[in-house]
Amino acid sequence: MSKAMIFAAGLGTRLRPLTDTMPKALVPVGGKPLLELQLEKLVAAGFTDIVINVHHFAEQIMRFVQERGGCGAQVCFSDERGCLLDTGGGIRKAAPLLSDGGEGSGPFLVHNVDILSNVDLAGFFGLGRDAAALLLASGRQTQRYLLCDASDRLVGWTNVKTGEVKSPYPGLEVAACRKYAFAGIHTFSPRLFAYFDRWPEKFSIIDFYLSVCGKEDIRVCPLPGLKILDVGKPEALKQAEDFLARECCQ
Repeated sequence: MSKAMIFAAGLGTRLRPLTDTMPKALVPVGGKPLLELQLEKLVAAGFTDIVINVHHFAEQIMRFVQERGGCGAQVCFSDERGCLLDTGGGIRKAAPLLSDGGEGSGPFLVHNVDILSNVDLAGFFGLGRDAAALLLASGRQTQRYLLCDASDRLVGWTNVKTGEVKSPYPGLEVAACRKYAFAGIHTFSPRLFAYFDRWPEKFSIIDFYLSVCGKEDIRVCPLPGLKILDVGKPEALKQAEDFLARECCQ
């Protein structure tokens, strides 16, 4: 049984005014809430044990999942109503729900609720079974890029607009690195839990990956033909309907 986590705790501020009365996870696209689309796709790919983190309008999400019977999955919730923990803190809080037997258990998939894609989730997950983490990425243009070596191993991060660079490797030559845009979908091995102790309660998973990529095998996966859409703004909702119809992500 493959495990997965859906990040659904965000405030959805970019989708206001819709998210003034509902969580981003329940914003409908093509007649279905984003969360239902993700649950159905995960279940179809063989992920039947799913953790959803909740914060903003958490009760609405939990009630929806209960009414839908988990869309065919066994679903449990990681409750962040007390404090929104960001992506890294969210995984750490959910760790007891995601591992069977601690650090020796198998990897799990992490998926942002507002990301639509044409990726074969089962195939991608299989590619990441031996890595400490495998980050799905694309070649789309953005301001923030993952930096990789010739074997697509993560070595840093940059914001090309500000010139900021983060890397455990002093003097990293950014121009020589491969640059990819993170797609919001990744695998995570529980062997990385051991590194969480030195982090505060709230932290970014990308910052965490950058801190351990010099010690652990953190890989980036730029899949050929990947198409992805971030449903983060109201104007993206119509694009999302067209995307679903075209890419058959349901």
